[in-house]
Amino acid sequence: MISVQNHLLQLSGNKWLWLFLLTVGLGACSPKVQPPAPVVKTETEKKPEIIKDTTKPVAQPPAKTSVVSLILPFALNNLNTGYSSAGLAQANIAIDFYQGFKLGLDSLTSYGYNYELHVFDSQGQTSQSHALAYNSQIRVSDLIVGPIFPEDMKAFASVLPSQRNPIVSPLSAAEPSTIKNQNLITVTPPLQYHAVASAKYATGKIGAKRIFILNSGYSADKEYTNYFKRAVDSLTRKGVQFTELTVSKGNLTAILPKLSATGQNVFFIPATNQQFLLVTLKALDDLSLKYPVTVFGHPNWEKFTFLKADQLQRLKTHITNSDRINYKAVATVTFMKAYRKKYQAEPSEYAIKGFDQAMYFGKLLAGNTTVRMEIEKTGYTGIHNKFKFKWLPGLGWVNTSVDVLTYANYELKRVE
Repeated sequence: MISVQNHLLQLSGNKWLWLFLLTVGLGACSPKVQPPAPVVKTETEKKPEIIKDTTKPVAQPPAKTSVVSLILPFALNNLNTGYSSAGLAQANIAIDFYQGFKLGLDSLTSYGYNYELHVFDSQGQTSQSHALAYNSQIRVSDLIVGPIFPEDMKAFASVLPSQRNPIVSPLSAAEPSTIKNQNLITVTPPLQYHAVASAKYATGKIGAKRIFILNSGYSADKEYTNYFKRAVDSLTRKGVQFTELTVSKGNLTAILPKLSATGQNVFFIPATNQQFLLVTLKALDDLSLKYPVTVFGHPNWEKFTFLKADQLQRLKTHITNSDRINYKAVATVTFMKAYRKKYQAEPSEYAIKGFDQAMYFGKLLAGNTTVRMEIEKTGYTGIHNKFKFKWLPGLGWVNTSVDVLTYANYELKRVE
């Protein structure tokens, strides 16, 4: 079974937040402490949609109830004054993540697992996140999920340095070192793990002995470049030479004497600036007519519609990724159907992330041991994410699962 204070009405595609206020009481999240907010009931109460988990439980699930607290930025305090566009976007993320997470827990109840789900409103404010860390209900939860923004998580986790139960950072890719909590679980791989994946592929599969780093001159590039160089040095014991060039107006003349006419010339480009990329990739494209070129780009490149797939394919471009969806997979199709039926809406990436995390952490909670004991030993391949957690002393667990993709037939394909 799954117990929640109140249930969401089925929302239309526009996620009308006024209905949400009527159906979810987020203030106290405990009917024992304070009566729940009024609920607008539908004419027919629908049963939770169930998505069968194809993996069979190893043992009979224990008859226990796991308590989960979700801390999300619904910002219901803005209902009277009105939402800004940014505030409404945050609220929609919160609704989508909640609905996906709830659907995941509902699905696990088919095995007799029991959950008590409490939902709290962080209001998208650091001060409110800090205050919620003192809430006694949250403190005794078996699992805390959220807050979702880096500054909010810092404020929340700073109050709970000795908290024994895990605190999940569900969406942020912020480095665990910026939060510094030994019980933190960082679900989205931080940028350094993308650099490590690129470094492994460039030095291992491609066998690069020299790597050309093309910088834009913007300070934002430096972090990714430093992660990449450290990863390459660590993997090769500093056996790879770096040639760095700050490129202006696509001028690559300075590196021509060092290029090979026969072997692969590996280029690492940490930039995300549109104008720089358009000019520099065009220059590399021209260069590739004479020299073999392989490019490793920033993970954000996958989202850039201004980049040309045919050009990226000619440059043998590689991009790292940690959350790619196979829409043809049976599990994905099943989830999409169940979500549409329950909520009359298309699931966003946040709904899918919520579902994956509920399925993973829900199963860990239902076991005979603690999440702390099982998380490093238990991997997971979900619809949107893969989980492979690594323990960092004093910083908690971080998901290190990153794929390397390259262009084939004008679309990205996983190569590792």
